[in-house]
This record gives sequence, C-alpha cells and structure tokens, in this order.
Amino acid sequence: MVSLETFTRDPFGFLLLSVGFIYSLVFHEVAHAGTAAIMGDSTARDLGRLSLNPLKHLDIVGTLLLFFVGFGWAKPVPINVENFRARRFGFILVSAAGVLTNFLLACAAPMIAILLWTTRLLPLPEDPSILDRFIAANVSLAAFNLIPIPPLDGFKILKGVLPIPSRFFMRFERFGFFILIGLLSFRILDPVTVWLMKKILAVIRILLEPLIRLILAG
Repeated sequence: MVSLETFTRDPFGFLLLSVGFIYSLVFHEVAHAGTAAIMGDSTARDLGRLSLNPLKHLDIVGTLLLFFVGFGWAKPVPINVENFRARRFGFILVSAAGVLTNFLLACAAPMIAILLWTTRLLPLPEDPSILDRFIAANVSLAAFNLIPIPPLDGFKILKGVLPIPSRFFMRFERFGFFILIGLLSFRILDPVTVWLMKKILAVIRILLEPLIRLILAG
C-alpha cells in the first residue's frame, strides 16, 4: 500500500496518503466512542477516546499492517453495555459505527478530491493512484472488520443480532484473537476480505457515479 518509491517520487502525495491512512483508523475508533456516548455510555469519552489525537488510538502493529498490507486495527474502545439506554440496539450500533465510518470515508474521498482539485484548493499529487489507495484502505478496513471473528466488529454485530446467550460467545471470544492471527498467517481470510471489498465497492460505485457525473458536468 505504501512504499519508499512513493515517498521519493511524490513526497506531498506520500504525506497525504500517510495522514489519510492514520485518520482512517482514528475516525473508526472515534465513531465507536462517539456512538457509545450518544447511547449513554461515557466510558470511552472519559478516557479521552473522543479525541482526534492519533496517539490516543493507534496500535503500532495494527497501523503498520494498514500501511504495508492494507488492513489493520487501533486500540479497542472500551464500552460498558450496561450504560446503554437500549442495550442490544446500542451494542449493535456502536459495533457497526466504525465500519460505517470507513465506508463513508471511502465514499467521501473522491467527492472531496474532485471538489478540491477542480477549484485548485489542493494541488494534484504526482501519483493519482494515491486516491485509489486511500479508498482501498478504507474499503479493506470496512470489509476486514465485518468478518465475524472476535475481536472484529463483525463478530460483535453478530453477537448483538443473534438471540443466543452471551456465554456461548464468551467461550469463542477467549480464543478469538489467536484464531484470527492464525487465519491471517495462513491467508485463509483473504478470499473473504476480497469478496466483501468487491461488494462494498459495488455499492460505492452505484452511489457515487451519478453524483460525480453531476459535479463534472457542472
């Protein structure tokens, strides 16, 4: 996703891409924290997780993976489900907030780029594929987090939706991280992630093509 060649060829583009990657993770976590606060739980807010300061959110390994592999993670946002006004709905909404945010970032990026470049408020990077890579990073973050394996958001969404006692999920959660690392090590999740990315990109294309045509025509 990022290489030294990008830096030497286009330092400005490299800076844009780096900031974009970092804040893709930051906004993902802030969305969890903000949604939890809206639903009545101030745990994350009290711990400073509503901040846009990357140091509050970033995990070194997860950030490096996003740069060099295309998916990653940040520090989990602590929540207390007992504080939610609507416990089950709140849990599902908070779990889905990060994925939805990355989807919206992928949708917004081409629109903002077109507006900035056509109005010349931002110089066009030497490497136009930087925008594609930013979109791909957010789509892959959304797709990867939708996989229903703990501690990913997809598992939490499934946990909130299915009418199954929580003790069943707790047994799986104990080993979820090790299962996830094992599946990633053997690249077993690659086909699932790619399939989800294609579906998300298809939805984005359907939503954006008419709007982009309208902007360019104007």
